[in-house]
Amino acid sequence: MTTSTSESPEELIRVEASRLGFDICRFTRVDEAWAAGARLAEFVAAGRHGEMGWMAETAQRRAHPRAMWADARSAIVLGVNYGPDHDPLAILSEPDRAAISVYAQGDDYHDLIKGRLKQLAGWLQRRFGGELKVFVDTAPLLEKPLAARAGLGWQGKHTNLVSQEFGSWLFLGSILTTLELAPDAPETDHCGSCHACLDVCPTKAFPAPYQLDARRCISYLTIELKGPIPREFRAALGNRIYGCDDCLAVCPWNKFAARSREQKLHARDALRAPSLAELSRLDDAAFRALFSKNPVKRIGRDRFVRNVLYAIGNSGEPALAAEAERLLDDPSPLVRGAAVWALGQLLGADVFQALSAVREPAEPDADVRGEWTLSAAHPGERRDP
Repeated sequence: MTTSTSESPEELIRVEASRLGFDICRFTRVDEAWAAGARLAEFVAAGRHGEMGWMAETAQRRAHPRAMWADARSAIVLGVNYGPDHDPLAILSEPDRAAISVYAQGDDYHDLIKGRLKQLAGWLQRRFGGELKVFVDTAPLLEKPLAARAGLGWQGKHTNLVSQEFGSWLFLGSILTTLELAPDAPETDHCGSCHACLDVCPTKAFPAPYQLDARRCISYLTIELKGPIPREFRAALGNRIYGCDDCLAVCPWNKFAARSREQKLHARDALRAPSLAELSRLDDAAFRALFSKNPVKRIGRDRFVRNVLYAIGNSGEPALAAEAERLLDDPSPLVRGAAVWALGQLLGADVFQALSAVREPAEPDADVRGEWTLSAAHPGERRDP
């Protein structure tokens, strides 16, 4: 690997990465031992991955970067700042509106990052040769520990990466290569005694600092979980219908985040604070149209409307009961069950009981009938988000 200039290969790579829109670029070796694989094994063994079976299936490949590719010697780890231009928690005080996680308010970041990574990889191979592989977070590579080792930041008590420059708002991408690149120093943990991210979690998903139980995490519940969300967590969802930004948004390091408007993900106006009523009316075609080229599309219309109905139930807005009642006739049992719960939160006991007497006997799905029974027995579980 040679270069005709006095600049180092690492510096030239950083310059090209910046030109392509990456906000940070660091390097690390991948031929050394690390503890991340053991931590992942403990997480899976404890069952904290929930229904994310792919984590267990790929745990061995995730144990170390070279478990995926034995010839890899170095990693180029890159980040794109997606810090919001508003307080992402302000929407929680508008119960008739939907809170969609910041990262999902625009185009799918996987496509954004992967496109830039491929451009950088092509330039890298033309300039320096060697073999390489490109990764975004859909691949079995533990990117956050890799980013910490490369010095982009550290894994905070909420288990997400925290940067002194960009707070908790970094999209990550990686390139593994056979090139021998000079490593950057790992970042030090700067969380100190702060535990704001742990305290703010609505569902208490952190059993201890630096540990996450995904089964209690709103991001997992609203995105990964395919069936009904357990009743114990529904009130805590508030109006969060896709993901949760609470633990990220309260991180004190966010105040130092760079505000690069040209490089961050642009939110779509239609997804900043959409109406719960309007979202509840989406059929499959309208859902696909609204979330075209957006990560929300991957969970499908039925799971999405399930989440909207839980938010409707938490809204405290009796006017929204009509939207939930209309969905009692939805073809999806998942949607009908969520509609039952929402009505149980919004209607008076007598009105709900009268509706149940008509609807429950005619309901063909046993799980939905169970929702009628439980909602009648436990009315008004709503609490403020």
